Amino acid sequence: MNQHISLEDTSKLTKSDIWWHGAAIYQIYPRSFQDSNSDGVGDLPGITRRMGYIASLGVDAIWISPFFTSPMKDFGYDVADYCDVDPIFGSLTDFDALIAEARRYGLKVLIDQVYSHTSDQHAWFAESRSSRDNAKADWFVWADAKPDGSPPSNWQSVFGGPAWTWDARRSQYYLHNFLSCQPQLNGHNPDVQDALLGVAQFWLDRGVDGFRLDALNFAMHDPQLRDNPAAPPSNKQRSRPFDFQKSIYNQSHPDIAGFVSRIRELTDRYDTIFTVAEVGGDEAETEMKVFTEGDQRLNSAYGFNFLYADHLTPQLVCSALAEWPDEPGTGWPSWAFENHDAPRAASRWWSEQDRMKASRLKAALLVCLRGNIIIYNGEELALTQVEIPFDMLHDPEARTNWPLTLSRDGARTPIPWASHERHCGFTDVEPWLPLGEDHPELAVDKQENDPQSFLHHMREMLGLRRSHSALRHGALSRSEANGNLLILERTMRDETILCVFNLGREAVCHGQSADIGEMILSVNGADVETLPPFGAGIFKK
Repeated sequence: MNQHISLEDTSKLTKSDIWWHGAAIYQIYPRSFQDSNSDGVGDLPGITRRMGYIASLGVDAIWISPFFTSPMKDFGYDVADYCDVDPIFGSLTDFDALIAEARRYGLKVLIDQVYSHTSDQHAWFAESRSSRDNAKADWFVWADAKPDGSPPSNWQSVFGGPAWTWDARRSQYYLHNFLSCQPQLNGHNPDVQDALLGVAQFWLDRGVDGFRLDALNFAMHDPQLRDNPAAPPSNKQRSRPFDFQKSIYNQSHPDIAGFVSRIRELTDRYDTIFTVAEVGGDEAETEMKVFTEGDQRLNSAYGFNFLYADHLTPQLVCSALAEWPDEPGTGWPSWAFENHDAPRAASRWWSEQDRMKASRLKAALLVCLRGNIIIYNGEELALTQVEIPFDMLHDPEARTNWPLTLSRDGARTPIPWASHERHCGFTDVEPWLPLGEDHPELAVDKQENDPQSFLHHMREMLGLRRSHSALRHGALSRSEANGNLLILERTMRDETILCVFNLGREAVCHGQSADIGEMILSVNGADVETLPPFGAGIFKK
């Protein structure tokens, strides 16, 4: 269990004392990690079984995507009971066992919290929709129709179609920014905030070490229900009606910051809890800074700088890092190249012939970024995106917008544990999603037995970050992009680490050979003067 502490207990902590500062966090998508009961779906006991493997990677914490009671229309992000485990994943007893096993290996445990919406199967919504004058009537966003019967505003759902659904029981529309079965909570309501803080306290008392706050900038809407303006012309593909608007009024209300402060007030009562917000949209950087400003809000935030980028370029890296200067009052960033919502980076960024070399470069770059780093399960194996045929898709967003969006299912396929076992050791029955055709060759057992494998490379990268305070905690003293050449310099006290990367297919001279210091890492044959294609060199000056 987490213990309650006083704020004075943390006032003298340095960056190096805070476990989450510069941490490497391993994201687990539980449906696809390890099946322990032969139903084709991963579960909490499966995660517990593999805790030794996770610890062997050299990460500091795990983040588990939703495992709460849910009808699974959006695979756990439609929560029907915030304080229980869905039977498909196990039980609260199984969760307690997972926490205990993580503690045994020295790992922290983070879980998702979904505060912007619930499932329409949640008891709160059942009561709210029953009448206009019940105790929870204002816990969700309800509004009358316009005189012509049309929805109250022009807002569009992220997953396609209008963000309003008519409910005959109240003769009103309710708001849903995602699926129609995910009604929007009224985050402006203090009772709703109290209830959500009660959920957080339930899990903190159960021993979790922090939260990833899903879609936090959707937590409050414009009470005036003003129409969103049209988005300006763009060269970007527009696959959904949502893409044709500037989402000004259905999300990103300034009062969200006050709720964030209440979350921080709660977590500060416990022992070094970590909070990180997921923030997307056109104004993501601005909102991320608001949510992490000073010492009274969240610890960190991560957006979509890399998750949906078509290409990894030095300019992209430098511009992303520049958004988070090491200045008083500016928050601490977190970075991810992959997650459960985005196509696998190995497939998104590179052709098959370049994929393995480029993935080694990507791993080296990730551990050199200033901020926390998040590794998505399977990324340590260099897993590729799986092509899922339409008739096997589960992802509601992909089915609605087929074929204009890449399916999230393709990044959610099962982890291959054993190359020669049926379904690669994930399960002994038909898995909920198929494994990739090339994934047996990337299986854990096969890579464990090959000292030159990508898995061993990832462990080496994480070990490098752990052993150098400048990489984990230090300032970014230099960030330069020149064509395909990227130069980063990290400093802390008397340690300076120079990191040079070639993100292109042609060799380059990095021009840093004068007083370059000791080479502590070479990727893909880099030396003190030259970076081969996708080469990287790390030097201690």
